[in-house]
Amino acid sequence: MNLIAEIRRRHLVSKESISSIARDLKLSRPTVRKHLQTEVEPIYQRQNQPTPKLGQFQVILEAWLEVEAHLPKAQRRTARRLFEGLQVEGYRGAYDSVQRFVKGWKADKAVSTSKQAFVPLIFAPGEACQFDWSHEQVELGGVIQTVKVAHFRLTYSRQMFIAAYPRETQEMVIDAHNRAFAFFGGVPQRMVYDNLKAVVETIFTGKERQFNRRFMALANHYLFEPVACTPASGWEKGQVENQVGNVREWLFTPLARFASFDTLNAWLETRCRELAQRKHPTMPACT
Repeated sequence: MNLIAEIRRRHLVSKESISSIARDLKLSRPTVRKHLQTEVEPIYQRQNQPTPKLGQFQVILEAWLEVEAHLPKAQRRTARRLFEGLQVEGYRGAYDSVQRFVKGWKADKAVSTSKQAFVPLIFAPGEACQFDWSHEQVELGGVIQTVKVAHFRLTYSRQMFIAAYPRETQEMVIDAHNRAFAFFGGVPQRMVYDNLKAVVETIFTGKERQFNRRFMALANHYLFEPVACTPASGWEKGQVENQVGNVREWLFTPLARFASFDTLNAWLETRCRELAQRKHPTMPACT
């Protein structure tokens, strides 16, 4: 699903040609065209190709790859040469199994040896929006309760949007995005998140993530790129982190009292529009 979303962003947002995308991603142009029409992931997609015939030869192949990783690139064997070497050792399986294993091994190696990546702190107009949750005390229908508040922050304009929910489920994450993009009147190029479960399934080295399948359908529909922060690096989305504290002081102190979530969220949207009239912190001539 990540590949489909990348193809759609590059063509529909960045206006890159189908031929260029196909060449860069080593895909056929018909495959790229098919993915451009796809917003949801196919029901079944095999994640790991089995290699039963590689068996005991996998250890030999891994040892060769480890040794050759330290050699100059021109001196490393291709997957085809490695396959021929395994045949000398007695391997009787297919070349495709060796090729897939070598490709996967090199990809894992590249991730594990890559330098740490960071989210930039200077942003262009429309480039990025930061997201976070906070827990706030409110009185709804005469009952004091803790609500979950979804925070959005456009990093260039500092425009914010917030909405309250009873829980932090994925359905509510999706609903919050729908509301925020309607409020902003558009979609940023990138959305920056913590590694919350509704967004990220698996954390790998550096910035590599396995994003949630349903969440990627949302990103694919709106054509934004999801970016997950480094664990314990709140500064990477410092604007929305600061916003949480400010909003608690401005809007939830003293205790806010409303009849329902609908009336609370209508008031929060109004307050977001009013607060947007303040002077911009770095461009005083602008709001």
